[in-house]
Amino acid sequence: MKVEINSLVEDIFSEMIEWRRDLHQHAESGWLEFRTASIVAEKLEKWGYEIKIGKEVIDTQARMGVPPEEVLRQHEQRALEQGANAKWLEYVKGGYTGVVGILETGRPGPTIGLRFDMDALDLVEANDPEHVPAALGFRSVNEGMMHACGHDAHTSIGLGAAKLFSEIKDELSGKIKLIFQPAEEGVRGAKSMVAAGVLDDVDLFFANHIGTGVPLGEVVCSNNGYLSTTKIDVTFSGVASHAGKKPEDGRNALLAAASAVVNLHAISRHGSGNSRINVGVLNAGTGRNIIPSSAKLKIETRGDTPEVNEYILVNALTILKGTAMAHQVDVDIDIVGEAKSVECSEELAEFVQESIKHIEEIEKLHLLTNESSGSEDATYMMERVKNNGGLATYGIIGTTLAAGHHNERFDIDELGMKIGIKVLAQVVLNTKNLKVKNAVV
Repeated sequence: MKVEINSLVEDIFSEMIEWRRDLHQHAESGWLEFRTASIVAEKLEKWGYEIKIGKEVIDTQARMGVPPEEVLRQHEQRALEQGANAKWLEYVKGGYTGVVGILETGRPGPTIGLRFDMDALDLVEANDPEHVPAALGFRSVNEGMMHACGHDAHTSIGLGAAKLFSEIKDELSGKIKLIFQPAEEGVRGAKSMVAAGVLDDVDLFFANHIGTGVPLGEVVCSNNGYLSTTKIDVTFSGVASHAGKKPEDGRNALLAAASAVVNLHAISRHGSGNSRINVGVLNAGTGRNIIPSSAKLKIETRGDTPEVNEYILVNALTILKGTAMAHQVDVDIDIVGEAKSVECSEELAEFVQESIKHIEEIEKLHLLTNESSGSEDATYMMERVKNNGGLATYGIIGTTLAAGHHNERFDIDELGMKIGIKVLAQVVLNTKNLKVKNAVV
């Protein structure tokens, strides 16, 4: 039987729009995706998937940047009030908001892993008539959280693919693992899913991002532009004192932090590739007549390769510790996010290109780009699959954007989601015919 993907996608696409707008309206940031994860699990179960969830797919020790317990409890309660599935909410309490749906086809073939990130950003969404989500009534009701990067669309594409695969199961081979990942923003979530063994049996791995400057109708089959990165939270702790009467009794944490910022940005660049450091936040002090006893920094390092990033990171840590010693204050350094740089598998990218070249909505295909695209923690998953002998690639699904990623006016042309589900459908359908060297499939 020849599967008619176009008609099946048309039937599902209207639902995908509804899902995306609902998720957009109820945006949840990293490790707080309680409502989102519970709804994903509910739908996957309904469509016949085996569900792995919570601590089954999230390694406690490998989690990074998890909010405090009080915040987790508050957002669990909010999720319940906003329609979370109570059954599945129990499994993700405490911030274990990962979900994996497994579809066994009963026919021999590779294990295919598809990654979809679910989290929003900590950002106040625009609220004016020119902003489509506000005009159409699906602006985020969770003030200070917004889907400003397209992860609502990614989750909806994943759900659409899940429903489609359940309908065409008899035409598929091998095993399909749909990996719904928390906390991609700040590159905090993928490492914990890798540590939990989610990727250990995956032969072919695919991740995609919508937008990133690629126009609607264009698709990138592999993007190697993601930088290795480390995210750091730093607290300098000194001693408060009266700034006029007894300044000599104080230990100025703000001055230590300010000195550190200047010296961090003075780290020499690396000759082997792009290297970056940025101090994005400095908060300190309580009053103009008080020697500041506390200062907090949020820092990131990046590099073309893990080695370049490590060079920047080691120098940054040396400066932070040295500055604390020089100013006689204490320093606490917390690594709250990490991602790798990794090369896509060329054979898999070529296979994707061949599989999707006849999709009618695609006007232009790019086999490979090397443009810098920030950082992405799906690289941890890609690395694990490749180290185990499999193949991995990261693609881009083009769409028209109302504003750039991480902007309060961000919005997408939802037609990009239709292309996204068609890409996944054609790739998964064709994997039974995939023959590549050096891969266990």
